[in-house]
Amino acid sequence: MVFGEEYFGRGDLDHTSYLNFVTNDALGQDFLNASKSFAYWIKDRYLQLQQTYPWYSNITRRRQEIINRVKIEPDFDKATEYFYAMLGYLDALQKIQYEIRTRIEETILSEVTSSNSHVVVGIAILAVVLLISPVIIVLVRMVTRTLQAFTETLQYKTYELRYEKKRSDKLLYQMLPPTVAQQLKQRKQVSAETYESVTIYFSDIVGFTELASESTPMQVISLLNALYKMFDSRIELYEVYKIETIGDAYMVASGLPQRGEGKDHAAEIASMALDLLHATENFVVPHMPGERLQIRIGINTGPVVAGVVGSKMPRYTLFGESVNIASKMESTGLPFKIHITASTKEALDKVGGFIMKLRGEMEIKV
Repeated sequence: MVFGEEYFGRGDLDHTSYLNFVTNDALGQDFLNASKSFAYWIKDRYLQLQQTYPWYSNITRRRQEIINRVKIEPDFDKATEYFYAMLGYLDALQKIQYEIRTRIEETILSEVTSSNSHVVVGIAILAVVLLISPVIIVLVRMVTRTLQAFTETLQYKTYELRYEKKRSDKLLYQMLPPTVAQQLKQRKQVSAETYESVTIYFSDIVGFTELASESTPMQVISLLNALYKMFDSRIELYEVYKIETIGDAYMVASGLPQRGEGKDHAAEIASMALDLLHATENFVVPHMPGERLQIRIGINTGPVVAGVVGSKMPRYTLFGESVNIASKMESTGLPFKIHITASTKEALDKVGGFIMKLRGEMEIKV
């Protein structure tokens, strides 16, 4: 699922990722065939899944495209579509796993009942004929070993199921806030909310158009991937939420979706902005070692409306004039400078510890 999303998002896989995909794909097919051989009814359930799951043919077609490794244009919609198709497919397979576990439990209970019956019969026979007691002991030991084997199998399957659920939840929580993701998983309607005060961060690369024109598409994707991986690793140190990335634009907010929890949102965004600015100064463009990236940063504090837009590919998005002003702060800023509004300055003055210089009045068309 991850390599497929990378393939459609980037348009290609590097050699190592492609080998990993082929290896894991082959292992997955082997595991699936072994599962269908575990019991006759599992194969029937899987055939039923192929017929009823609407995205199965899409998954098969996309899988063949990745195996053929034909270079395509990066398509975020196709990557997201593939992700949700695979996520639903995994949920369907997990339902079959639940049924397997239930049948194993029923088998264990049946064996326990049978074992109890054997014990009762054995005691009665022991009272009549003591010569057959060794046979009864052997039977009891065989039943005990069978129960132990079933118990160990059940424990292992339960562990695997929990592990896979944690992996899928972790990936989902990277795309949506945990509270929002939980409501969507429960098929609940996620209502839009108004936040009286949040701090919004925008940044982009100065001269990105010229840099992109001098680079291949793969080099541009590699550059943005390396930069955003570095950004993502650093923003985890702060109480902020990454909204989205659009091209070379990077958007982060603080003060939502949780209200009034943790530290001051303006100070969190300001500290994070200083951290990212310092990190970018030492960032090396992978295919242009002699070049240094220059970024502009814009920050604004104010009210916003936040909500989930769309059902097929839901996105947690912010709306309002405060968002537009933050974007304008970034576009009218200077390289290696953090451009903030008066509302952000007032919020930082309450916290203290930040050095700010007045740039003067500017006409911003929102």
